[in-house]
Amino acid sequence: MGHHHGHGHEDGDGHALVAAPGGDEAARRRARRALGTVLALTAGFAVAEVVGGLVAGSVALLADAAHMLSDAGSIALALGALWLAGRPATGRMSFGWRRAEILAALANGIALVAIGLWVIVEAAGRLGDAPDVQGGTTLVVGVLGLAVNVAAALILWRSGGRSLNVRAALMHVLADLAGSLGVITAAVVIITTGWMPIDPILGVAIGLLVLVGSWRVLRESVAVLLEATPEGIDGDEVGRRMAAIDGVRDVHDLHIWTITSGFPALAAHVTAEPERDCTELRRAIAAMLMREFGITHTTLQVEPAAPDRRLYPVSAT
Repeated sequence: MGHHHGHGHEDGDGHALVAAPGGDEAARRRARRALGTVLALTAGFAVAEVVGGLVAGSVALLADAAHMLSDAGSIALALGALWLAGRPATGRMSFGWRRAEILAALANGIALVAIGLWVIVEAAGRLGDAPDVQGGTTLVVGVLGLAVNVAAALILWRSGGRSLNVRAALMHVLADLAGSLGVITAAVVIITTGWMPIDPILGVAIGLLVLVGSWRVLRESVAVLLEATPEGIDGDEVGRRMAAIDGVRDVHDLHIWTITSGFPALAAHVTAEPERDCTELRRAIAAMLMREFGITHTTLQVEPAAPDRRLYPVSAT
């Protein structure tokens, strides 16, 4: 399956295959294991919730089941993307399939929006005449759901790391957890007061929760696809620090972007003072970028400035 190819070993001149800092492979394996376990948990439980929701007549339970099924789907997507991201780079795909993770996160976010809207419409439709709900069944399934989600959240949180993909899956599970709390609340209210409208009301609330969760995942994945400067790195500050290095005359065409979560890249043109050794200067800049900004994948084009040919010479008059 191509996982054992470490990045950056088979490539003599070290271009394009540089690993993200910190054992890429180990992190991917951990993420794979965690996502696999969580997938089994959520998929299995979502089926139980659908049955419970139909038996009990609870829209809150069905809303939560829809939510958990969407999560199972998106975790399956995340797993597929992780597998793709582990494939070795080739001449045609010089970064390998690392962006697959970001595309999965994007697909994930879009699925969340659709599910959130569906749940809200479904639940709102029931607000007028709330059907009878079996509080007992709803409560039992809700409590089980809470336990499953807490377990899933702990597994993902412990393996987490920097992957946007794993973070997206964790966001799903946390939203699920809140959904289960909503189901339990609805059940308790129905058992104690018999007030049925609480069920669709909490159904709508769960739908809104799904929408809120989707926004962040969408924003982050779209930013990566639009080659935005990675969060936590100030592009102007990077440019200033590069220009401040002894022997640099100016820095232009500076681009910083993310290849996949935790893997920033930088490219720039640097003009060196005429007497400065370009190779040595390039090494100094690359070392600074790695030390201060954690950017390991840099492409720097360093050219000597023409000696004393200023762009706007001072007029002789």
